[in-house]
Amino acid sequence: MNTESKLVQGLGLKESIAIVVGTILGTGIFLKAAIMAHTVGSPTIVIVAWIVAGLLSLTGALTYAELGSLFPRAGGEYIYLKEAYGNVFSFLYGWMRFWIGSPGSIAAYAVGTATFMNGVFRFEDPMIITWIAVGLVILFSCLNCLSVTFSGKINVIITTIKVLIIFTLIYGAFFLASRTGFASTIDFTTMTADWKGWSFFGSAVLAALWAYDGWNNLPMVAGEVKNGSRNVPLALIIGVSFILVIYTLINLAYFYVLPFSDILAANSKINPTALPVATYTAMGFLGEIGIVFLSVGMTISALGAMNASILTSARVPYAMAKDGLFFAKLSQLSKKTNVPIYSVLIQGCIAIVLALSGSFDQLTDYVVFSAWLFYALCGVSVIYFRKKLPNATRNYKVWGYPVIPFIFISCAGLLLVNTIFTSPTESLIGLVIIALGWPCYHFYFGKKST
Repeated sequence: MNTESKLVQGLGLKESIAIVVGTILGTGIFLKAAIMAHTVGSPTIVIVAWIVAGLLSLTGALTYAELGSLFPRAGGEYIYLKEAYGNVFSFLYGWMRFWIGSPGSIAAYAVGTATFMNGVFRFEDPMIITWIAVGLVILFSCLNCLSVTFSGKINVIITTIKVLIIFTLIYGAFFLASRTGFASTIDFTTMTADWKGWSFFGSAVLAALWAYDGWNNLPMVAGEVKNGSRNVPLALIIGVSFILVIYTLINLAYFYVLPFSDILAANSKINPTALPVATYTAMGFLGEIGIVFLSVGMTISALGAMNASILTSARVPYAMAKDGLFFAKLSQLSKKTNVPIYSVLIQGCIAIVLALSGSFDQLTDYVVFSAWLFYALCGVSVIYFRKKLPNATRNYKVWGYPVIPFIFISCAGLLLVNTIFTSPTESLIGLVIIALGWPCYHFYFGKKST
């Protein structure tokens, strides 16, 4: 069995930043503005919700940056939870990630990619979308078995294309499209009058956080990042800050081009057959070609997020297996590429099952609450490690300590409470999914690791 020392450190700072940006920049930014507008009823509050979600993600990235500097090993949050709270919490986190969190996200991105392709090719049989999604999971899982250096280069290329598409949309909206919405809709002086309550605002922030999700993935491949104790925190801070800026700009672009009524009418669970808000914005300066432009853009964006998720997420079961807390086969590396290929391929198989079942969206909704519970625990661990390991080498210490970690932990706690009240069933099911891992740990994996 190969050991972690044989993992290849083939990811530099550029590749690491591309992983952060590429994992976050999926499909949410093209879609979420409409449902957020329905939730809060004000374009101004929608913009504020995007900014708050971005700042919350940035406080998380700053907090995780110190953890990444302290533990630059494969596994990310699994490592932080294990070092701070022991095997039980880390196993339950990994259990959730392995069976639902990671493959569910991969399945969602794959089906999303195929769905957006349908906007260009117009498939006659809906099952074609599912089978294309399956094919994409197989293809990119195999590509990610070749080498981490190769996977990193693919991710840089796709992420660069995605960012160029985003900037094209922003530029076109501000400088080429007709101005119909901005002046009459964005007004920060009316926020008090438009305010519907904290629970509504919290729901809008939670929707935006889905579009920011993925900022925590880079530490999972920290063991394969060159000079990881320096480049992991640096990439996290640069990547999330960059996303915050472009997300704010593109949402301002939506409201610059479109009246609020058009954004309310865009694609969401309320109007599932409508075009996305980003497509309407592109049509403002490209006409009907805007439909094709955004279909291609969202296809590439979802594909890039899927690739980055496959690359990073497979390192969690690898790290668990290496510690004796999961199936031993998952810790084995390819003799040719030094990649945990069994972890990558089995992750892909589970994603395929979820894609074929059509249950991935519902399952990932269930684990949103659980994921933020673990985010909060990782935030608390920064304070714990400052006291337990005061003299440990840290190339980066979180700026504004302890204020920044406290803000992140507090906001995560408020979101958890809000989610319990607004989505009690989903929250309970998410906790049940995690709890199902306890018997497996107690009666099997826990005894093996001992």
